[in-house]
Formats: sequence, structure tokens, C-alpha cells
Amino acid sequence: MQAIAPNPPETGCFEEAVAATIEAHDFFTSEKPLWVARAPGRLDVMGGNVDYTGGMVLQSLLREAVWVATQRRNDDILRVLNPGAAQFGWEPCLHVTMADLHDLDCLKMLCELQAGWRWGCYVLGAVYYLANFHGCQTKGGLDLFVHSDLPPNKGVSSSAALEVATLKSVAGAWGVVLQGVALATAAQWVENVVAGAACGIMDQAAIVCGEENRLLPIVCQPCEIQRSIALPPGVCIWGIDSMESRSTTSVAYERARAAAFMGYKLICRRIGVEVLPETESKIPRWTDSRWHGYLSNLTPSEFRDRFEHWLPESLSGQDFLDSAGQHVDPFTRIAPHCEYPVRAAVRYATEENLRVRTMFSLLETVWTDPASSLRVAGGLLLQSHVAYSECGLGSASCDELVARALDAGFPGAKMTGGGAGGVVAILGTANDQRAIEIMVGEFASQHAKAPHLFEGSSAGADAFGVHLMQLDPARKTGPREQTKLQRCPR
Repeated sequence: MQAIAPNPPETGCFEEAVAATIEAHDFFTSEKPLWVARAPGRLDVMGGNVDYTGGMVLQSLLREAVWVATQRRNDDILRVLNPGAAQFGWEPCLHVTMADLHDLDCLKMLCELQAGWRWGCYVLGAVYYLANFHGCQTKGGLDLFVHSDLPPNKGVSSSAALEVATLKSVAGAWGVVLQGVALATAAQWVENVVAGAACGIMDQAAIVCGEENRLLPIVCQPCEIQRSIALPPGVCIWGIDSMESRSTTSVAYERARAAAFMGYKLICRRIGVEVLPETESKIPRWTDSRWHGYLSNLTPSEFRDRFEHWLPESLSGQDFLDSAGQHVDPFTRIAPHCEYPVRAAVRYATEENLRVRTMFSLLETVWTDPASSLRVAGGLLLQSHVAYSECGLGSASCDELVARALDAGFPGAKMTGGGAGGVVAILGTANDQRAIEIMVGEFASQHAKAPHLFEGSSAGADAFGVHLMQLDPARKTGPREQTKLQRCPR
């Protein structure tokens, strides 16, 4: 463990909300300490689907988060309690043995076959990762408690937050130092390999390394964390739930992702560049000598000049397999009778990367004409939103929110995350708070349901670290001791 450091400002929130919840469920014994970690959700400001094509993304952190508390056991039992799971129709209690986590295929089958256990693959996968890749197989059993105010299936990375919080908490309990890119990569591995979701590293990296009230640029090759930046004075970004759920296991998302890799393979074959498995990567991927496996390294100008007119607008899976052979994305499959938007997916991979880099450069400059700069930034968001629909990732509810934002005078808005639903990010100024509230109210009236409004920010998982908590044996006064054990080095 690293040296003990003072408790950060989040401690008060932790003590009042989470510790009280832990106490109320009488799940842990007071005889042993708890290791508590926190991972917030993220708002995808720009980048969305270029994390898996090696583009730059811009991410911010939310106030809502997932908390995981871990206590070690003397036997081989692994218990997980997630009281909030019941409201979504999921099983709130998981009970397995550590032996169940020795075989990856058995673990995945366990999560798939047990009714209501799907969410458990993120938790059990994290424990599996630490047990098998950090030599913790003989550390004994665990009790894990999950508390969350981060709503699932909204496109704000609730699954990544659950993975990160579990990895951070269990690593603390087992004496493993896991942070930074290594922690983000571990969480991505859980999502890709155990949960079977075809995500890039954007979500996990933002949640681990992000900072409160700042945007985090990440070049996803595979994970180059850039210096975080603050929004210009007075500029704000809100997130409004479209109430159309989305997931990285959705058909639309996987079709768009597969189309990007299909286009990449076709382009490589056209210019005679061989695509080969990357032997050094922990996350399975393919690479080449020209673009190093990252389609976003293809510039928009070269794409337009050399490949756009030649790539098919739409291509069936069977035609691709017949002409190009093996698919080079380990996390999607080609369905022979499905049509794939190849040209639009490649265009998005190249142009979105440029849009994000343009936005990053814009935000780094001093806005001598704030109104003009805000219009330019808003225009970049709107271009990104339109590109989602071109890739088959559009959403009527998200389109409605974007249209409402423009009608209300906001400079720009866009669908976030993997698309096909989820949250819409809206760009404005601090003076627009009332306009946001009015828009949310009108949207709620039309749909007879209030959408979640995401506003405010909080520290990332590494900045929060791991807290050591000792329960009061009397179970009346709450925690009697908290100590910050880990902090990500600055």
C-alpha cells in the first residue's frame, strides 16, 4: 500500500450516504475492516465510437457513482449484495465460491444461466481478474457490498464504474496496487472478455483518471492519457437522459463497430497492407504496419481522396466474408445476412477523430470572442450527432432532445456514448440553467416521465482512492474510523 494520506472532501458524502446504507443492511461483521472504493459515471462529451478505432475522445465525470465495499473472509465463499438491483428486476444477492472463478468459461456460463445475474459478471469478472492475473487465488473469500446512484442503461458507463469500483476495492483488500492505465485496462478486459461487450477503453480510462470539473482527453492507442482541461469560464455541459436505453451489446452498436473494422480490413487489402494479431496486447486486437491497427489514424483527407468513393455504402456480412476473409475485430461477429454501413462507419472513425482534436484545440485557446467560439464548439457537437445517424446509431428521442436544445437557443447538443439512445450532452453557459430546467420539464410532460438530469462533477476513482472503514460494533453511530490508503500519483 502507498503511504496514508489525509481524507479528501468526498469523505463527508461517503460517511453520510454510503456508510449509513452499509450499516442498515447488516451485511458485514464489525470485527474486520472494509475497503471502500468509488467510481463515478462519465459523460461522453465527444469521441463516442472512436475509442475502438484509436481516436481521441473528450470525457467528463459525473456526480453520480458506484461504491463497492469489500471485507475479507476466512473461508472460500464469495458473497455479493447489491440492494439496488431489485428495482431493475435483477437478483440482488450472489453467492458462489472462489473455486467457481477458476475457470473463465464456467464463470461466464454462471452469469448467463442464473436468472438476474447478468450484472454480476462485472463484479465476479473483476474478482476473477485479480485472482488469476495478480496471484490472489489463495487469498480466501470475500464479502462485497454494492451501492449506486448511477442509473444503468443510460449510456453513462454504469458497467465500467461497477468494474472499476470492484477492482479498486478488492485490490485494496488483497494488498494489490492497481491504478491508472493498468486499472482501466483491467476493467476493459472484464467488459470485453467476461461480459462480452465490445467496448473500447474510453469509459474505464475516464472513470479511473478523470478529474472533477475538467475534461479528460484520451488518445485510445491503446490508452494515452492527455493533460486534462477546464471548460472556458461560464461554459457548462449538461446531460439529459433521452429515456431510450442503450448498451454496448445492442445490435446497432455492434453492427456499427463491425462495419468500421470491415472497412479497415478492406482498405488494408486494397493497398496491400497485411493485418495481423497483436501479440503484446492484453486486450486482443489486430494491427498493421501503416495505421497500427487504428482506423482513426487514416486522415479524413486521405479517406475522401482514396477510399470513400470506392468503399461500398452498404455491404452484407456474407459478401464481406467472401471477399475479405477473416474479420479482424475480436469482439464482434459478422452476421452473413446483415447489411453493414461500411462507408459511414469509416467516415465517422476518421472525421470524429478530427472533430475531437479540433474541439480540444479550441478549448485550449483563450476565447477572445466567447460567443463566436461557443458557436463553433456547438457546431462540432451537432456534426458529431448527425454522424451517429449515418452509422445507423440514431435515436428519435435523442433527436428530439437535440432539436429542443437548438430551439431553446443552445449552441449545440449531441447523442453520447455508443448511440442509439442514452444521454444527450447539451452545451451552454451558466446563464442557461433555467432554460435547461424548462426543457427537462417540457420533455417530461410530453413523455409522462421525468428524465434524469446529469449536472455536476466529482473525482475519478484514482483521485478518490481506497478508504479503510471500521464498523461500530454497536451498529448505532456508523463508521468510527476512515483512512485514505491510496492516491493516484500526480
